Amino acid sequence: MSEGAGAADRPVVPTDHRPDRPAHEVGHKIAPLLLTESHQFCAGCGEPIAARTFLENLVELDVADRSVAVLGIGCYTAMASSIDIDTVQALHGRAPSVATGVKRMRPDAIVVTLQGDGDMVNEGLQEVLHTAARGESITAILLNNGVFGETGGHMTSTSVIGQRTKNTIDGRDPEYHGYPIRIADLIAQLDGVAYVARGSVHNPGAIAKTKKMVRKAFEMQIDRRGFSFVEVLTMCPTGWFVPTGEGPEYMDETLG
Repeated sequence: MSEGAGAADRPVVPTDHRPDRPAHEVGHKIAPLLLTESHQFCAGCGEPIAARTFLENLVELDVADRSVAVLGIGCYTAMASSIDIDTVQALHGRAPSVATGVKRMRPDAIVVTLQGDGDMVNEGLQEVLHTAARGESITAILLNNGVFGETGGHMTSTSVIGQRTKNTIDGRDPEYHGYPIRIADLIAQLDGVAYVARGSVHNPGAIAKTKKMVRKAFEMQIDRRGFSFVEVLTMCPTGWFVPTGEGPEYMDETLG
């Protein structure tokens, strides 16, 4: 029974017997611009959630029909076959440079790179830094889980101190492995950059905030303000040696 202000205006659904009418579908099962519900990601992976935040924003900003996604090399690369926008495949780490070419040839396009931490910060650090310093009007989205997920879960340049990976079984040791690169902090110092943010997808509140960050980054590009960058912390329980259900909490306590 509903109580409190306005309770009389809200319907009361009885639960002591079966409904008197059949169930019906409310809304869409598949998010906008997704061609299928199926994907190849491990259970508990945060990358599909992060991808949905940028796809929803493209639709809400009404720019999907002139958007181009440049994909790096990682688990997310297979998204090219399941998202309904134009895509370009780049070599490992080279997505920002490819995106620069796309934007200069198609200045009217909304160009976004989708890269993992291994792809962007290990293989292509110079690419993203120089692209940002030039103030290229593109948006770069980093899916950061602190591991090379596609190739077995070994350490990347963003793996945090103490983090277990396939080649840091006892945790990342700064004296032996060095310190992690805080890529968002580096990019934020460059004069060609219009917007930098760091979000995550470990709970509904974080997802909502991250979606707003991605929208702001796209708005910077639409307004031709310069380079925009969003780092999204994502879960990889497979590469972290933790049970699937513990992935969000682990992410919040380590990478977060």
